[in-house]
Amino acid sequence: MNSKKICYACDLVDNPELIELYKQYHSQGSAWPEITKSIKDSGIIDMEIYILANRLFMIMEVDESYSPERKQMMDVANPKVQEWEKLMWQFQQAPPGAKEDEKWILMERIYKLQ
Repeated sequence: MNSKKICYACDLVDNPELIELYKQYHSQGSAWPEITKSIKDSGIIDMEIYILANRLFMIMEVDESYSPERKQMMDVANPKVQEWEKLMWQFQQAPPGAKEDEKWILMERIYKLQ
């Protein structure tokens, strides 16, 4: 099976209490099981989220079935994912350069160790 990595960035509202609560929602075992299932069902093999101050970095390993468009369609059709996204919007804000209603922005890889 071929896989590739995709990276995204998102900002959090710069509020220490909200950031701590966001971290709690994402701590090991705290994410809703329906969200984890939705992620895996979309072709995401592995996902990690890192934080620096109020900036988030998401690293995803995806299989050949994954596409951002397919994932978006799956998310729109899933009421539990919509509930989660609405909840997360209280913590998240669009990073610089984002379009309206966009919060996770695809990052461009500029270097890879060979």
